[in-house]
Amino acid sequence: LRVYLTNTQPVVGNTVYSTGPADLTTGGGYTQKDALYDIANTYSQTAGLGTLAGTDVVFTATTGFGPFQFAVLFNDDATAENLIGWWDYGTPVTLAALETFTCDFSTSVLTLQ
Repeated sequence: LRVYLTNTQPVVGNTVYSTGPADLTTGGGYTQKDALYDIANTYSQTAGLGTLAGTDVVFTATTGFGPFQFAVLFNDDATAENLIGWWDYGTPVTLAALETFTCDFSTSVLTLQ
């Protein structure tokens, strides 16, 4: 699984990376579909309740990048690179040089029942 940043609001009909909201342009420390944005993940299921957890993804600006408002989770290993979900940060974010932005996936990315 990977995460990418966008300033375009996803819609329910966006189901794969190629038709989803546009990834930010590479630059300023951000790289489209970079392996650095991989989420080492685990999935467990108990009594019909599934939980996906993973490592945090930290974006670090070298000279700055953005704006972005959405973080999109997708399956980079799937042929179609299927989108799984997204988070809306409420307002656009722009990182200045040396600032970081962390997507915290350590406890639980999502829970399914």
